[in-house]
Amino acid sequence: MDNKALKNRGMERSDVDERREAVSELTETEFDAIASYPFEPSAAKANIENMIGVIQVPLGFAGPVMVNGDHAQGPFLIPMATTEGALVASVSRGMSVITASGGTRVKVFSDAMSRAPVFRVRGIDHAEEVIRWANEHPGAIEAAVMSTTSHGTLTQMEFFPNGRSLHVRFSFGTGDAMGMNMSTIASEAACKVIAENTGAELVSVSGNMCTDKKPAAINSILGRGKTVVAEVTIPADIVESKLHTTVQAFVETNTRKNLIGSAMAGSLGFNAHAANMVAAFYIATGQDPAQVVEGSNAMTVAEEVDGDLYVSVRMPSVEVGSVGGGTKLPAQSEALEMIGCKGAGKALKLAELVAATVLAGEISTIGAQAAGHLGKAHSELGRAGK
Repeated sequence: MDNKALKNRGMERSDVDERREAVSELTETEFDAIASYPFEPSAAKANIENMIGVIQVPLGFAGPVMVNGDHAQGPFLIPMATTEGALVASVSRGMSVITASGGTRVKVFSDAMSRAPVFRVRGIDHAEEVIRWANEHPGAIEAAVMSTTSHGTLTQMEFFPNGRSLHVRFSFGTGDAMGMNMSTIASEAACKVIAENTGAELVSVSGNMCTDKKPAAINSILGRGKTVVAEVTIPADIVESKLHTTVQAFVETNTRKNLIGSAMAGSLGFNAHAANMVAAFYIATGQDPAQVVEGSNAMTVAEEVDGDLYVSVRMPSVEVGSVGGGTKLPAQSEALEMIGCKGAGKALKLAELVAATVLAGEISTIGAQAAGHLGKAHSELGRAGK
């Protein structure tokens, strides 16, 4: 907002205003849209440095979708922030298919945030000594972790020796927070205890076996954050009436595209476009957008079961929180409230809704490809180049 608007609202000029004016002068750029936002800059002080304004992303909703999860139950309208035309319409179509089929069953199978420090050891005998000490003294390590947090708990330690390097993958329960910062601080405390008692030297609190914001098979196998599976059985007549294809064509498209094609490419994502739904959901609800990388690490499976279409999505690394981070920002807070996921006790529900949204997007896109309609839909909704 400009100085006049500030004066009308009885507000003092902030550091943000002064900083924006300086950048405007240096770059010879007028900041009108960037300067317009409906909250006090102090609301974002924990989220960004050198703030000069906001970038606004269009927000829509997909749904309703019927979800039969352990934590998310009932029909939901899902907020999605994106600049990609056709995405919300496509997801909404998938949600209509799910709802007409009685809803999606969703379950969270595990919940643990990982951080994997790397130590320098003298050799493999020393590595073995360090591992033995840690396994024999879990109480000392757990006490160090508990000294840093009242919400986090150490749930697992896994060791990966490699010459004079020793990687330790800690897994933590982090409550309703996504928990990356919590896990880092707790890992530093645990590493200090290990180093003091074994002579191993900490090189980095993150040794990249976590693995954070990078494609990694270890996250597909062991999970990171919440491991969630969503499924639905779609009657054959709904496949034909709503997706305009057949059960057999859908299954074959998914197998040859998402399974065989992804394997041939060496992809860690065996899906059509999970990242699309994850990104739009994360931006809308104040999650860390960079963790779309792990969110795209999903596998879509389709089978014919008694003549009907069974579709599931396994998402091994859904890293979301209902508290902390960007969830406190006004717009994101409202989006969370829209799906009943604002505040404590809602993180597992939030993860189930992520998986339900991805499942809907997968069903719609794979169905469109099986029917040969993908290009037509994009053209009609303005995404195709003219």
